[in-house]
Amino acid sequence: MKQYFQKHKILTFFLAGLLGGTVSLMGFLVVAKSRGGAFDIDQKQSASSQLARYASLNTIPAFDFTGVSEIANPAVVHIKTTIQGNTAPEGGQREMPVDPFEFFQGPNFRFDNQGPKQASGSGVIISDDGYIVTNNHVVEGATKIEVVMNDKRTYMAELVGTDKNTDLALLRVAEGNLSFLKLGNSDDVKVGQWVVAVGNPFNLTSTVTLGIVSAMGRNIDLLRSKGNKYAIENFIQTDAAINPGNSGGALVNVAGELVGINTAIASETGSYAGYGFAIPVNLMKKVVNDLMKYGKVQRALLGVSIQEINQNLMDEKNLKDLKGVYVAEVLEKGAAEKAGIEKGDVILKIDGDEVNSSSRLQEKVGKYKPGDVIKITLRRGNSEKELQATLLGENGTAKIEPAAKTSSSEFLGMKLDNTSREERTKLDIKTGVKVSSIGSGAFKNAGVPEGFVITMINNEPVYSAQGAVSVLKTMKGSIVIEGKTASGQEKIIAVKLPKDKQ
Repeated sequence: MKQYFQKHKILTFFLAGLLGGTVSLMGFLVVAKSRGGAFDIDQKQSASSQLARYASLNTIPAFDFTGVSEIANPAVVHIKTTIQGNTAPEGGQREMPVDPFEFFQGPNFRFDNQGPKQASGSGVIISDDGYIVTNNHVVEGATKIEVVMNDKRTYMAELVGTDKNTDLALLRVAEGNLSFLKLGNSDDVKVGQWVVAVGNPFNLTSTVTLGIVSAMGRNIDLLRSKGNKYAIENFIQTDAAINPGNSGGALVNVAGELVGINTAIASETGSYAGYGFAIPVNLMKKVVNDLMKYGKVQRALLGVSIQEINQNLMDEKNLKDLKGVYVAEVLEKGAAEKAGIEKGDVILKIDGDEVNSSSRLQEKVGKYKPGDVIKITLRRGNSEKELQATLLGENGTAKIEPAAKTSSSEFLGMKLDNTSREERTKLDIKTGVKVSSIGSGAFKNAGVPEGFVITMINNEPVYSAQGAVSVLKTMKGSIVIEGKTASGQEKIIAVKLPKDKQ
């Protein structure tokens, strides 16, 4: 009888444990599937068939990440860049482990004083009409940006815009109906959640690794150390394995949503060591929206110097607790001074959201643009106050300033524009740039007509207007350009460049 009750007792405990574990697991899946949030980037209704792929995740068993991989892989691309001459981007030398940022240029990245330089990385398609997000350091200084899709299709990408302060860049390829990743809500990401990293490490395309979110709000002083005065670092830290070439790739949650753009690692060996960092997708949304709408990021500034609150600062300044961010200085005529914020205040909340680190405060403010009004909750002494601040831009005004038109595609009186997919199809060419206008100078003297599409310069293909100008600036003496007129006639023109090029 005693043995019977012991067996019965053990069986009861086993069933109770099994039931508890099942309930916990189902709870995890329900929460994971419901995570996400509103986003500003227009992931169009016309792309409903793409978004419908997410419904299939409901049929995937627990802890099986095949569904997430099937959604993410087609939306992550391999980016290959060419950098002409000695126009190396900042941070071009690989100096691991001193600078983890440069680690991500890829295994073929090299800088010397001879010939073109090669680099590689990853990117994430965020719309069915060809917009791709990557890191600024993946494409910085590039004269040619080649995008290789998961199915091996290859396109030349147009650089829409970049932002060094967040290390983000926006590209576009002339293609439609592309697979893309739905944007999640990085504010909902919690430490301990499963995440999947997708990218192209070591030129191995479509590599998927699994890990968890190991920390939030990491500031590793990476971007500011490169001279970016208004750098924003509030990285998601993960232990999902990422290696050279992963830069610009996707960090995806279990619902298949993009929650971060992989950017850097901390490693003493130059390979994966368990610490990877990703830009939160909510910050990415703001940057991408600004680049699409204005041509540059509209940086909003509060106008304060801030300091993390630790035990020593709390004791020194006689602060109530460790919550919030300490205001060390208030800049003259800045948004904070005009709102009534004073040196020694402790900022507790921005628009009702707690900010307990400088990186969190920077990210919160960084999501706004000049002219936006935010609500600030702060502590002064033992009392709390609620103020409103109208954020200002870098020029000290509350006005939006679209990007100025660049003259980087002009050279010796000739203005170049990128060709559209329709123009290339009509002329039966794969690459080329169009002469949109021609003024007095060497090219007009040589007989280059307006509307002429340059496909080759000294037997080298031409991929973009900016790249063509960069190449021309390195050349001397007589050169040969090849291409087609607007009517489709093939033409070869010799041009003698002046000694003093402008």
